[in-house]
Amino acid sequence: MIKRFLSLEWKSFFRSASFGKSLGIKLFMGFMALWLMVTFFGAGLGMYPMLKKFFPNQNPQLVFNSFLFFWVLGDLVFRFFLQKLPVMIVKPLLVLPISRNKIVNYVLGKSALSFFNFLPLFVIVPFGVTLIIEGYPIISVIVWMLALIIIVLILNFLNFIIESFSAESELSFLPVILVVSSLFGLNYFNILPLNKMLGNGLNAISETPVLISIPILVLVGVYFVNFKLLRQKLFLDSGLKKDIKEVSTSNLEWTRNFGNIAPFMQLDLKLIWRNKRTKTSIWMLAIGLLYGLFFYTQPTYLAMPWFYVFIGVFSTGIFLINFGQFIPAWDSSYYKLLMSQNIKYEDYLKSKFTLMALSILILFVLGIPYVFFGWKILLAHFAAAIYNVGINTHVILLGGAFNRKKIDLNQKAAFNYQGTGAVQWLIGIPLLILPMGIFAVLYFFIGFEIACLILAILGVIGIVFHQKLMKMITAKYLESKYKMIDAFNQNN
Repeated sequence: MIKRFLSLEWKSFFRSASFGKSLGIKLFMGFMALWLMVTFFGAGLGMYPMLKKFFPNQNPQLVFNSFLFFWVLGDLVFRFFLQKLPVMIVKPLLVLPISRNKIVNYVLGKSALSFFNFLPLFVIVPFGVTLIIEGYPIISVIVWMLALIIIVLILNFLNFIIESFSAESELSFLPVILVVSSLFGLNYFNILPLNKMLGNGLNAISETPVLISIPILVLVGVYFVNFKLLRQKLFLDSGLKKDIKEVSTSNLEWTRNFGNIAPFMQLDLKLIWRNKRTKTSIWMLAIGLLYGLFFYTQPTYLAMPWFYVFIGVFSTGIFLINFGQFIPAWDSSYYKLLMSQNIKYEDYLKSKFTLMALSILILFVLGIPYVFFGWKILLAHFAAAIYNVGINTHVILLGGAFNRKKIDLNQKAAFNYQGTGAVQWLIGIPLLILPMGIFAVLYFFIGFEIACLILAILGVIGIVFHQKLMKMITAKYLESKYKMIDAFNQNN
């Protein structure tokens, strides 16, 4: 049965409409994975001499154990944001004579083979082999390595439990941040020395191998909890029952001032406010607006004028980046219906452009108080805002013509990577890196004011040729129209 499941997933991958783009991003991620493996392997080989150098009078293994608490915290946060439970399309399987237990065990077993679980081995194994070479007891070191592997698997399944209970909240990352921060605080202020407790526990396991049964029991426990959580959701009618709640309405009469694009603007505004995934775009506005406070309050960054434009592009364009990169995937659930209507595609795209341009204007105005840190900052933000309106809005819309990933608006809101493909990774180059590169070169060779002026002129050129650019972008969307309809009909 496991072989059959693997065969189905293999066919699903190669027959997907987004196969080409998925393959490209997987090759890129494969390169990054190889780089991480080499880096971790180097760290594992150098761990023993490095600990000997910095802690000459202490046992390297015991020092390593004392730092494992911080690795556990970092690993848990890292997994929560990046690792997702490997999901297969199970609804067609539920009408077949296949045991639900087999399906759940397959999904959980597949998660144990995650790259996140293999990566720590490139540190643990070289360091453990070095300890054996240096004369440490072989059995003791092997048991210690096995305990670390079990801890990795515990973190793997614990992450899915946390995600399961926090997925319903709009800011689902807050619980894990609060828990990790609290544990770190308890340890930092010596209220509860968790790093010493974990270190002593691993020392005890390496000295008394029978104690490894404790982490094994914990692993079995978290696996069983995951099994129960997944199995109780594995029913055909589990997604049919919906929570009944009163829908709040808002007055969107002001959008009628925008003429033919008003209905599309109203549709987008309702979509943003009524769905978990899109509602994060509103919360991200606050993060983008306050983004500069992290840098401008530090003298190091304040003395780097060439960096101002990056902050300006990001803070004034946070809605543009967060919402715009998934156009038109936000409408993927009803895209076929939308395309069957007698509407002008250009009006549909202009409504997206108008929303993004308005957000840039509002965020720039709200960010004017940054002038407190210097007039150059305000000037750089002004130039960045014009560049966002004239260039980045069109770049985002053009990138949307290559979107082939469907988005489920009812899924977990925060740090949900559904709908993310090669387009979302590559579009960051013209959005952020290109204006920063142009500005930095002009700043170093000509001057700050001229660099701001050139960046603003580029934005103005984009605004002047807006109509022609929109016609070109619309033509690209119309060319890809049926490919997107076909792709959005798929669930993978």
